[in-house]
Formats: sequence, structure tokens, C-alpha cells
Amino acid sequence: MLAIKQLRVEFGARVIFSDLSFTVLEKERISFAGHNGAGKSTLMKCIGGVLEPNGGKITKPKHCKIGYLPQEGIHISGVTLWDETESAFAEAKGIQNEIDRLGELLETQDPRNEEFSETLDKIGGLEIQLEHFDPNRIKPKIESVLTGLGFKRSDFQRDCSEFSGGWQMRIAMAKLFLQEPAVLLLDEPTNHLDIDSQTWMEQYLINYSGAIIIISHDLALLDTLTKRTIAFHQGKAEEYAGNYSYYLKESALRKEIKMKQYLSQKKEIEKAKAFIDRFRAKASKATQAQSRLKALEKIEIIEIDQEDAVMNFTFPKPPPSAQSVAKLENATKAYGKTEIFKDFSFEVEKGARIAIVGPNGAGKSTFCRLITGQEAPDSGDYILGSKSAISFFSQNHADELDPDLTVLETCQAVSSRENAPLVRNILGCFLFRGDDVFKKVGVLSGGERSRVALVRMLIQPANFLILDEPTNHLDVQSQEVLQTALNEYPGSYLIVSHNRAFLDPIVTHTLEFRPEAEPRLYHGNVSYFIDKKAEEKDIAKQAAKRAKASQREQQKASQNSTDSDSKLSRKDQRKRDAEIRQKRSSILKPLETELESLETQIADIESAQATLTQHMSSPEVATDGEKMQEASVAFQNLSEKLEKTYSKWTDTSDKIEKFNEEFKD
Repeated sequence: MLAIKQLRVEFGARVIFSDLSFTVLEKERISFAGHNGAGKSTLMKCIGGVLEPNGGKITKPKHCKIGYLPQEGIHISGVTLWDETESAFAEAKGIQNEIDRLGELLETQDPRNEEFSETLDKIGGLEIQLEHFDPNRIKPKIESVLTGLGFKRSDFQRDCSEFSGGWQMRIAMAKLFLQEPAVLLLDEPTNHLDIDSQTWMEQYLINYSGAIIIISHDLALLDTLTKRTIAFHQGKAEEYAGNYSYYLKESALRKEIKMKQYLSQKKEIEKAKAFIDRFRAKASKATQAQSRLKALEKIEIIEIDQEDAVMNFTFPKPPPSAQSVAKLENATKAYGKTEIFKDFSFEVEKGARIAIVGPNGAGKSTFCRLITGQEAPDSGDYILGSKSAISFFSQNHADELDPDLTVLETCQAVSSRENAPLVRNILGCFLFRGDDVFKKVGVLSGGERSRVALVRMLIQPANFLILDEPTNHLDVQSQEVLQTALNEYPGSYLIVSHNRAFLDPIVTHTLEFRPEAEPRLYHGNVSYFIDKKAEEKDIAKQAAKRAKASQREQQKASQNSTDSDSKLSRKDQRKRDAEIRQKRSSILKPLETELESLETQIADIESAQATLTQHMSSPEVATDGEKMQEASVAFQNLSEKLEKTYSKWTDTSDKIEKFNEEFKD
């Protein structure tokens, strides 16, 4: 589907990568791995057509569409949310408009003329193209994607300019998903999503019909979704036939093997050099020495890649805290007519390790400001523990940094005398290495400024930490450094994040915020919280089904009672019931039979897909391009067949429901 051949990209004297070649097959799920600055986003921009490479080429079939979602920088205005996302179906609208135009033209043409037949053929061809979009399902698709990404129905007619940067990225994501390009390029798609939207997106991507290339620091997402990893390091790229966890294990194994080969070769070279030096001057051994020298010159030297230094840091020793670190009692907070909390009580105790999750706008940031005393509740009390020392990191703190100071000066300004010598080491842990520490804050990107603000917060002694989305601009290695430090930290902390892989090992409780509902504490990590929510949703569904069934029974009993009180004679009633049964049977039975057949077909197709997916995951297929191509084509055919069958099932279900309502009347 997509071929990258001998690609070369350079910025000035720095070569990002050269002679890079790989292919992307249909329905593949590939992740780009490597530390920040290794070239992942650069390559994605090249594939997406945003950046022109310095050499090599990217080839794709003529009708292969590529969709690219950058990390940030999208701003849409002057159009409603609904109209912007609906524009994803501009091609379908264009086809429908052309069909309508040709239809009007057809009415003016003579059926006996050849041009009438030609117009009819064009309409037929266009209608076949339109079937792919299934116009009847465009509106439900838009609603499903928008609500899945966290938009409310009341948002649909709002102008896009009213949404913040994070929501702007969701709008772009929604439009991209609806366009369904053959290759989907996603650069850190989870950065602006809450836990519910992440869960929805993960399921959407698992079932996506095209190929996906993704850059993400959400390791749980990568492990669930991807089957192949391309890792970038010092201008080189290596392929791994597995997800991110597989890549970590396999890369460690490859390094171990290469190191053994390197040491073995080094030993052999030293022996050969010793022989040459010893016997070069002896006439009897000179020929052998010369022969070994020539052999030595032909050896292809094994080189060991220079590893990025793995640095660690520990938090400054915090002062001891009281058992009660901070407390809200019957707190109420509102902004205008929007009430965030009402009579909410919560206590942070010594040693608390709490994840804070929930959709944007549900009150997470407001809670952080209240629990740190930055804002006072409208009513109720805030009580800070007698020995509590707070350190708070939020994305807004990056905008408050002095642009004229260097990175190093910015951090040294808040460090204690004991921590001053460690500042450069901590900056190195968060990707500021070498001369990077002497850059002015004013020239840094938004992500870099955010990392500086994070380091400033980490080097201040405190026993109560509040971290608002700390991993958004960190690579995997930096995340691991922070995770390790937090795991060893003796104080209390609250972390606003939806990064499961980062949170799960270091939190013991999850505090969920929901709009128009009181926050709820779960006694477990984020994975526990997700499982518990799914379990509660299933229970609610079952309860709703039982309630609906009970309502139907009550309606039936009421109807029977009404019928028994009617003036119809038993004979007339039997005659009427027989007529209704006959009519129902003649209309509904064929539809019900068709519905059963469609359900069987759906089950068969899904079973075939599951079998084929397992087949595609096997090593013999995954490593054989031709077999993978055949399997991908077969999977695509099954997906198209499944979509059409689902469409028929929906139509038939609607007809049955409609007739059932008529028979009730």
C-alpha cells in the first residue's frame, strides 16, 4: 500500500535519518518508537505530505488516501462543529449532487437516444460509488464519533472557535476518523483526551478498516493496538515484529547479542594484532603475519551504538507532614451559573497516591486549585494541614516563565543550596542535555517550556505534590524516570492524568469527576477503575432491560384488562385476534426470518475475521509480505461485507419495530 524508499531528511548539518526504507501493508498497525528528537514526528510529516524529504521517495497507489493528525497547532473557526465534521463527507455529497443533476438531465432526454443510456450508465456508476459511504448512516456516524470523543449534542451547533486548543484537536480527530483514509497517521492522539474518550478511541482504532501508524507515549494503547514497531535511534531505524513490550524485550536481546559479538570480535582482533606485532620482523613468520594483517583489514568492524545516558533523580527530602494533609468540608464552587461542586467533602491523608480522572470541564482543575488553596470555595471550608508544604505543576505554569532567562537559570532560581548541583542532572532526565540548558526560555516550544516548569516544581522540597498532566510532553524514558522517582517519594501526591501505563504502578486510588455529579473515589488504580465502570455499565444495562420488560408486561396486562371490558363478543374477539395474527404473520414472519439469517451471517463473518486476525498474527504470515497482503485483502473484503450486513440488519430491525408499533395500536 505504501512504500518508503531510501528516505533522507536533514536539518542543516544534522542528518535525522538516511537510506530509510520500509513498507506499510493494508490494515497494519505500526508504532514509531524512540526518544524525543529521534525523528518520529519528522518521518510522519514526510509521509503525510507536510514535509518534503531531502532524498528518496514515498510511493502509494493512486487512490490511496493518507490522513495526518499532528500533535498540536490546529485552529478551526467560522464554521459550526457539525458542519466542520460533516465536511468529511464532501466527496459523498459531491457524488449525490452529480446524481441529482444527471437525474434532472435524464428527464429531458429521449429514452430511445444513446445519450439517455450513457446518462443512465453514469448514474449507475455513481450510485455504486455512493454505496461505499452509505448516505443513510452519515448522520449516525457523525453523532457516534463526536459523542465518543466527548462532545455533547448541545455542542453540535457551536462555532469551532469557541472550543479550546485540546477540543480543537478532537474536532480534527473526529473529521479524520470520519474520512476513513487508507492510512491513518496519529501523532500523540491521547494528549488531549480524557479517560472515556481514550477508551472509545482505542476501540475505534482496533476496528478501523485501514492501516494505522501511531506515535504515542501511552504504552497501554501501543501494546493493545500495534503489531509492529519501528524504532529510531541516532539516525537509524530498526524494525520489530511486535508491540511496544515486544520491542523492549527484543531490543534488549539484540543489544546483548551484539555486545557479545563485539567483545568476541575485539578479542580476536587483539590476538591478531599481538601475533602481527610479535612475528612481523621474523623471516619465518613474516608471511603469516602479512596474511593476518590483510585479513584484519577486511574485517567488518562491529560498532556499538552510543547509548543515551540513563539518568535518575530523587525528590528533595520532604519535610514531615501531619496525618491530614489538606481537607475540603462541604465546599461549594460555581463560576457564574455553572456549579462545579456542591457540599463536597474530601480529605487528602498522609501518603495518599491518587489519580484524578474525568472528562474536561468536570472540575478536575478546579479541585486542584481548591485543595492547594489557590482558590477559596464559595462556601464551606478549606483546611491545610499544619505541616503541609505544597508543590503544584499545571500546564499554565509554563506560560508564567520568564522568557529572558535560560533553562538553567530558571531552575536554579528555585533550587535549594543542597539541590543546586543536581539541577543539570534533573534537566538531563527531562531531555535538556548539553548546551540545551543555556537556551532562553523564550525560544522554547510549548512542550519544552512545559518540561522546564515540571523540573522547577520537582526540585522544590515539598510533602504534597499536585501534577496536572505531567507526561504530555515526556518521552517514554523520561516518563520512567519520573515514575520511578514518584514510586520512591515518601510524601503525598495527586496526579491528573489518563496515562494508564504511567499511573497504574504508582497510584492506589482513583478519584473520578463527572459533570453534574459528585466526585467518586475508587479504591484501586486506573485499570481497576475502568474495569469497575464497565462492570457498573453492564449492571445498569441489565437493570434497564428488566425495567423495560416489566413495563411491557404491565402494558400487556392493562391491554388484556381493557379488552376483557370491551363490548366485543368472545366470537368477535377471537375473529379479530385471528386476523391480527394472520396479518402479523404475513408481514413480520418474513422480516423476522430475514433478521435471524442476517444475525447468523454477522456471527459467521465476525468469526471468520477473528480466525483471520489470528492467522495474520502468526510469525509465518507476519514475516511474509505476500501472505500478509493476501490476508489483508481477505480481511478488507470481510469488513466490507460485515458493514453491508449490519446496514441490512439495521433496516430490517427498524421495519420490525415499526410494524410492532402498528400492531400494538
